[in-house]
Amino acid sequence: MRQAGRYLPEFRETRAAQDFFATCRSPKLCCELTLQPLRRFPLDAAIIFSDILVVPQALGMEVVMVPGKGPTFTEPLKEVEDLLKLRQKVDVTAELGYVFQAITLTRHSLEGRVPLIGFSGAPWTLMSYMIEGGGSSTMSKAKSWLYRHPEASHQLLRLLADVITDYLVGQVAAGAQALQLFESHAGHLGPEQFQDFALPYIRDIAQAVKSKLKEEALPLVPMIIFAKDAHYALRDLAHAGYEVVGLDWTIRPQEARAQIGKDVTLQGNLDPCALYAPKEKIGELVKKMLEAFGTQRYIANLGHGLYPDMNPEHVGAFVEAVHAHSRHINKHS
Repeated sequence: MRQAGRYLPEFRETRAAQDFFATCRSPKLCCELTLQPLRRFPLDAAIIFSDILVVPQALGMEVVMVPGKGPTFTEPLKEVEDLLKLRQKVDVTAELGYVFQAITLTRHSLEGRVPLIGFSGAPWTLMSYMIEGGGSSTMSKAKSWLYRHPEASHQLLRLLADVITDYLVGQVAAGAQALQLFESHAGHLGPEQFQDFALPYIRDIAQAVKSKLKEEALPLVPMIIFAKDAHYALRDLAHAGYEVVGLDWTIRPQEARAQIGKDVTLQGNLDPCALYAPKEKIGELVKKMLEAFGTQRYIANLGHGLYPDMNPEHVGAFVEAVHAHSRHINKHS
């Protein structure tokens, strides 16, 4: 799901020299970190090294990476009045041009070997970080806004959706050949809240991005939506304007296909922790996954990101098994 190679020793060596977000602002380092996994493994795509929280930074919020804790907002949103502190008009080229530069540099460095994927966090996920001030097991502060301040919540979500739209269009202009939207905190919402506060903005972003790409005569690149734990919304996501729906590891492939239909590509969904298994077992699990999904309108992947303590050789075993079993299935189908 994320190729950001924090499980690679060369990644940790490259990253050790400076702060995380300083790394994100260095096109040269982002290019290097994007390419590192491709030097080790015959992956079928690259995903640009960046972070979803660069968007709140573009809105004027300060985010720092605290060792042992993760991303932390120095002044999270507490009251509705705090929305006035955010930039209401964001020039994405001025605020996020370093991401665009990284994409262009990486696209040239790839020399057409594999496509390059750009991405952004989705509005609800970014809103929840901006209010919680970091990670949370309940997202209770952010969810309380949805109940106590629904109008202000929609105001913030609309602002985020507009910035994300421009940001994703800018990534395509810079050279991204596919786009992924991460609604990583979808599982904290129930079906009704998802319908009210997440899905409309997910739809709007897809529609607005495609409209602006046409206006600017840019390629209409494939778009991927990944809404973690939103099993209740798969039918809606299938009609939200995305070519691909990403799946986490907690849903059976057959159930996902039944809900999504045959016209949308599925991506996923091996449990990332399966990579702790012996290599032979990884191969068995991949074979079972591919047989369940089939090889058409399907992108083999993990159901979420890789963890820092994973053995790179086991990542390689996963990639090798995907290619080997895909070839076998296609040959005999």
